[in-house]
Amino acid sequence: MGTTIKLTASDGHAFDAYRADPEGTAKAGLVVVQEIFGVNSHIREVCDGFAAEGYAALAPALFDRAERGVELGYEADEVARGREIRGQVSWDDAVLDVETAARELASLPKVGVVGYCWGGSMAWLGACRLGFNCAVGYYGGQIIGFVEERPSCPTMLHFGETDATIPLDDVEVIGATHPGVPIHVYDGAGHGFNCDRRGSYHADAAATARQRTLAFMADYLG
Repeated sequence: MGTTIKLTASDGHAFDAYRADPEGTAKAGLVVVQEIFGVNSHIREVCDGFAAEGYAALAPALFDRAERGVELGYEADEVARGREIRGQVSWDDAVLDVETAARELASLPKVGVVGYCWGGSMAWLGACRLGFNCAVGYYGGQIIGFVEERPSCPTMLHFGETDATIPLDDVEVIGATHPGVPIHVYDGAGHGFNCDRRGSYHADAAATARQRTLAFMADYLG
């Protein structure tokens, strides 16, 4: 359904992005922000799924800042590799690339952002620093480090109750600091519960989170 395109950030960095468009006219644009595994087959499928719902979905290859063409799986060594590469990309540079992806979709009536894992934290920064119309973050473990920043658009967050990488205390702090942000915590779900390629996949939580996400986007993107 989708295709790989080339984008250039405001600092001159050129990078790939995967774009999936719906049949007919898109009702809005959606930047899809990757996990620490690159724009792999799962993220492309996520984009395709949002395109099937009527959105033009665009996933920037944030890892291109450090290493091009990265597509990782979910074994322990690949998780370690993903964390290593992610550590080579600064938050500010990643924000630039998300901003570039949003600009690519700017001809559409509205543009939102959704992200997973690292991308969940990036979606939070997008909500706070960029001009999105709405934002959704899944299990963004670094949101707590930016908790004093305030979203300038409607924002929704999803977390897993048994996520060993994100203490529920952090989730409570985020909620207390931002009482206007709807936060959903899924019983029995761990980190990465939305990804059906991972052992932590939780079908019920993934389905409920997707339903809530699509309803939220319908409200704020159309």
